[in-house]
Amino acid sequence: MKLDLETSRWALLAAVTVALFAFSYALASAPTRIGQRLGMRGLKRQRAIVDAPGWRGLEPFVRWLGVRFSGLLGRDTRSALDRQIGQAGDFLGLTAEEYVALSFVSAFLGVGAGALFGVLAGSVPIGMILGGVLGAALPYLQITGESQRRLKEIGRGLPYVIDLMALAMSAGLDFPGAVRQVVEKSSNPEDPLVEEMTRILQELQLGRTRKQALVGFAERAPIAPVTEFVAALVQAEERGNPVAEVLQIQAGVSRLRRTVAAEESAAKAGVKMVGPLFLLFACIMLLVMGPMILKLSAQAE
Repeated sequence: MKLDLETSRWALLAAVTVALFAFSYALASAPTRIGQRLGMRGLKRQRAIVDAPGWRGLEPFVRWLGVRFSGLLGRDTRSALDRQIGQAGDFLGLTAEEYVALSFVSAFLGVGAGALFGVLAGSVPIGMILGGVLGAALPYLQITGESQRRLKEIGRGLPYVIDLMALAMSAGLDFPGAVRQVVEKSSNPEDPLVEEMTRILQELQLGRTRKQALVGFAERAPIAPVTEFVAALVQAEERGNPVAEVLQIQAGVSRLRRTVAAEESAAKAGVKMVGPLFLLFACIMLLVMGPMILKLSAQAE
């Protein structure tokens, strides 16, 4: 029995060694892509390096490992990962290859933490497996959570931005001037919607058309209010309609949608409160009736 257990351990170690060798060979022999300019994503990376000391120490290795992973990703996979990172506001300035590299590094660290936990719990293999899975999923969970937060804040703040843009254009400003008013009048430059307006303004200054800048905004924030806002402005530009009137209509639609969403949330709140209220009522009944039942049972004995 002891010999079989020792043989199994050596077989597991050999399998892991072969798997690591095969993975290293595939990683080293894969062709690498030519470096690309990061643009706004590069600025995000610089800010993340300054603001996060931990990422500052890890970023060079993740960047180096991302180059090794660049030949292993297909075009569709790379596009999907780029889209996910873009929706998260260019999280840490990562590229698609570095996203995969960060997941690999996180999985490796998770295996180490899982092994340490397994030593304390008495089950090292299970701890390593759980730690590796959780570590690999951690970057995805962070980026997904950041994306959901950004989209929620963009949808919440868009009606106010449309109102301000409509007011600015009604006063005689052009579209870039209205966007500039939104950026300058904002009290929080790190707000996701303000960042998107700043990016639109920068793209217009770099020579991109209004349609290209707005379509890029819709791709980075694929929610219904943004899609309708972009579609209305693009259609107004193509047909030659006054943009100020279109913005006023969009502002009214956005306010109506926000009111409807608030009413729906209020209606759902009553239904969601039924369960907690029932539990609270049951606890009160137990507190009231419990002593009486105990007293009657004691008298019956």
